Amino acid sequence: MVSINSELSIAIIGGGIGGLVLALQLEADGFRNITIFEASRSLKAIGSGINLQPSAVLVLRNLGLLAALEDTGIKTAELRYYNRHGHYVVSEKRGEEAGYLVPQFSVHRGMLHELLFKTVRERLGENCVQSDHVFTSYSQDEGGITAHFTRRSDPSRPAEIQSKTTDILVAADGINSTARRLLYPDEGPPNFSGRMLWRGVSLREPFLTGRSMVWAGHADQKFIAYPVGREAEREGKSLVNWIAELRVRDKDDPDLTPPVADWGKVVPKSRFASKFDSWTFGFLSIPELIAETAEVSEFPMCDRTPVDRWSFGRITLLGDAAHPLYPIGSNGASQAVLDAVALSSALQNEQDVPKALANYQDVRLPPTAKICLANRANGPDHVLQLAHERAPDGFENIDDIIGSLELEDVGRAYKLLAGFDMESVNRKAEETEGLWDTKSKGKGTKN
Repeated sequence: MVSINSELSIAIIGGGIGGLVLALQLEADGFRNITIFEASRSLKAIGSGINLQPSAVLVLRNLGLLAALEDTGIKTAELRYYNRHGHYVVSEKRGEEAGYLVPQFSVHRGMLHELLFKTVRERLGENCVQSDHVFTSYSQDEGGITAHFTRRSDPSRPAEIQSKTTDILVAADGINSTARRLLYPDEGPPNFSGRMLWRGVSLREPFLTGRSMVWAGHADQKFIAYPVGREAEREGKSLVNWIAELRVRDKDDPDLTPPVADWGKVVPKSRFASKFDSWTFGFLSIPELIAETAEVSEFPMCDRTPVDRWSFGRITLLGDAAHPLYPIGSNGASQAVLDAVALSSALQNEQDVPKALANYQDVRLPPTAKICLANRANGPDHVLQLAHERAPDGFENIDDIIGSLELEDVGRAYKLLAGFDMESVNRKAEETEGLWDTKSKGKGTKN
């Protein structure tokens, strides 16, 4: 490893999970001059549930955040698949229950974001995040890259920081990334899958193990539910995150333009609830879960076709700006976390900035492109589609429909593709045991 330039200046566009984890990883690896520019006027704890696979949890453990995650999220114990009639398809243990040396966590996105934001400010300083800064354009030369900003809250007034020149510009600004649009002006809007997602969170009695994830249905109609809140668990309750998914546009429709939608806007349940009226499983009544939820938000299920490059000189893409994926396989946030590690590692191993960013791209672009295409083919959820296609009216025993080896192979192949197969995660966990203790002592900070 080459000697790093700790004064290398780095600007991050976007204060979401990817941008915040990148800042923490860079700081842990010795980079000190880091600024995050966030378009929102204030960073609030909003959203619903997400999953952090063991590969991503390992990164956060090595950043000293494992105890905080344990206090915030649920250690996922199992994933269970059912058809739309409630017939059991297959299950698999997850996280530590499966033999991983680190957990899988199901956590409320807002709670995770709040944790990361607080930690970034503690470690990088109160002013490291500049909110109300909308990234508009950039220019670069051999000496650096300059990003330009406007003010979201009042576009008639200039942003507090109108321009910022740094050595590196990392765009972690989501599926509708301004940076990606500047790099690929002809790309257009995200690709709509033809399926809509409705999401909600409800405090209720636990189901199954209290740490179980449930996937039910098939590709064109699906329901997902899992608990996300540790505080609720301590009180004997379950904060259940759920997602209802329906196809609303024919799969052969050539129009991939997403419908006009206010991402996260509260919508009436009448748009979808009746489609799930008969989905009453013994351990969980989906109609009741929907009915008792106070607010439901709507999201078109979109991705973007993989591109050939993320890095252009001193600018690169990260997270959903680089590889927006269908939310299949509980994998989107985890891939952004893995991006952060790869980018920081590339900057430690190569002092020439454009070369380092190209090296990062070469490590992360190929696997995320494969994940994107795998998710379009339903990823690990393909087991549900197999069960639906072979027995649309249900079955008594899944072994009569699909062999156990075929079912297991679907999940095993996806874990390997997405980088959270147990062998590789556990090997890295053993190799990096105590890493945060070493780094924090070296900086004179308390763990």
